[in-house]
Amino acid sequence: MSELADLIAAAKRIVFFGGAGVSTESGIPDFRSGGGLYNQETGTESSPEEVLSHSFFVQHTQQFYDYYRANLIYPDAAPNPAHLALARLEAAGKLTAVITQNIDGLHQSAGSQKVVELHGSVHRNTCLECGRRYGLAMVLAASGVPKCECGGVIKPDVVLYEEPLDPDVWAAASHYLAAADTLIVGGTSLVVYPAAGLVQAFGGQQLVLINKQPTAMDHLASLVIREPIGQALGAALSR
Repeated sequence: MSELADLIAAAKRIVFFGGAGVSTESGIPDFRSGGGLYNQETGTESSPEEVLSHSFFVQHTQQFYDYYRANLIYPDAAPNPAHLALARLEAAGKLTAVITQNIDGLHQSAGSQKVVELHGSVHRNTCLECGRRYGLAMVLAASGVPKCECGGVIKPDVVLYEEPLDPDVWAAASHYLAAADTLIVGGTSLVVYPAAGLVQAFGGQQLVLINKQPTAMDHLASLVIREPIGQALGAALSR
């Protein structure tokens, strides 16, 4: 933790790149661990990856929403020490951006301003017919498939399987990474592409990996920490 504290103190332009492990300390399950979402039943004959695909959303919209509401929306979740530490780093002028694969909006709830959401957010929803925008409350309150006043189906602004990442969001993430002198990667196994490939856009010298399990990029890191991300960042900032 003292090494991490020293790296943070010396850095001028930190970017944080995080995955599902950032939010597990807030009670939101990850995807690939033993108790993760992808190791649980879906209530259908399809796998979680299939249920969370564009084609399943189109063909089985009701079943998609049943699964989505039960497993991907956590309206009562609160920011944990990891989210709060990153917001503090940004407020101190150390952190230039958070790039996240999460869709829960907890970085913004913690106070972070520059958040690049690679996979979208449960808090944004759009009518597929007229383009009207809705918040999360409307999706939670609706019975069955949420419908717009125009009658159109409302779709969460989250990137499903079979859907591409937003090119503008990708460009913003690449821009921040290219200008960073320090990259802290936390709570991600770095196996989900194309998101994991973003690390290659990092143009600085100090790469920190904080993850409970080994990743394929550990050998490239200046520092590897095998602790929960909130615990690691909280301890480093308290020094």
